[in-house]
Amino acid sequence: MHSIEPGIDAAHLRERIIRSLRAQGFRVQNGAIFPPRDLSKERIRKLHQTAVAHRIERARASLMRLESKLLRRIASGHEVDPLRMSPRLIEVQPGSEEELLFRYASLHWSIPVSSGYGRRLRFLVVDEYNGKLIGVIGLGDPVFSLAPRDQWVGWTPSDRKKRLRNVMDAFVLGAVPPYSFLLCGKLVAMLAASDTVRHAFKRKYGGVRSVIRREVHDGRLTLITTTSALGRSSLYNRLRFGDRLLYQSVGFTKGSGEFHFSNGLYEAITDFAKRHCEPTAKQEHWGRGFRNRREVIKKCLRRVGLSGDWLYHGIEREVFVVPLAANCREFLRGEHSRLQWYLHSEGQMFEYFRERWMLPRARRDQRYRTFEAESYRLWRAA
Repeated sequence: MHSIEPGIDAAHLRERIIRSLRAQGFRVQNGAIFPPRDLSKERIRKLHQTAVAHRIERARASLMRLESKLLRRIASGHEVDPLRMSPRLIEVQPGSEEELLFRYASLHWSIPVSSGYGRRLRFLVVDEYNGKLIGVIGLGDPVFSLAPRDQWVGWTPSDRKKRLRNVMDAFVLGAVPPYSFLLCGKLVAMLAASDTVRHAFKRKYGGVRSVIRREVHDGRLTLITTTSALGRSSLYNRLRFGDRLLYQSVGFTKGSGEFHFSNGLYEAITDFAKRHCEPTAKQEHWGRGFRNRREVIKKCLRRVGLSGDWLYHGIEREVFVVPLAANCREFLRGEHSRLQWYLHSEGQMFEYFRERWMLPRARRDQRYRTFEAESYRLWRAA
């Protein structure tokens, strides 16, 4: 380990990191960390609680004063009519009221929602019958290496480098109450694979020249990936549109990431890394500084005498792929140049969802009627 400059308390930061991990429920033994032995969905939620609470607290200054206004976009149960519901996708534009609503809704997820990386496409799913929010879709750049996805595609490293730009990852995807009681998480997941999303990607990124490779993007979104929040997913498994399985399970992640350092620790880790760690050399087009959050944390951990392997938290997540064309894999491998698109309008998908899932649920489960929008409030005035 490198020596630490005088005046910088690496030992204090080291101890703070260990205390934080133990408080979250991780086991720290013999220089390694392990998840709790009982990894039920409820236990995984608890592991994320401190990171979620930190994100909510950080958003207080910018969103608390707007909360009452934003809550007007959340339905109470008596405002929802399953027979008159009419969902529509609205693309979120930077600086808009829709962006504020997207951010606000994302704070209610049981795991911390990132802002997405690199390219981003965000949508609200709104019920035109009452103007209320049904759910949100957030797509961002995929990670470069994801073994289950890469094995499913059958990529060589060179093919992946060329065609990864035709893939996006859903970093947030789901419904808000009371629509979540009507299984509308499935509807939101279906709509992510609709023609509307694919066309929005084409408008935004078609013809754009990449920063690193200086190549013009063809604007063809071919594959969406996502990972389950809480182990095995009940939302995506067996989710069909007609005879076609929309979300295909292709394996599990290795259980790495940085959520367990996102509960107030990351700021201290970043400050320490900027002072005492050297960023990995990058191509000049990328700019200076660290590549990403993982590099910041890994180098800081090593510098204070802990293992960089502590980024492996052991919480595996199920990986799903959503092909948007019949020959998706052949295209991504460079074998086909023309795509055989699946054509799915928002209306077609909603009609299928309505008859297959929503109306049967509405008839046998009336809990959605008792939901009050005020219960969605995050902050209370002092």
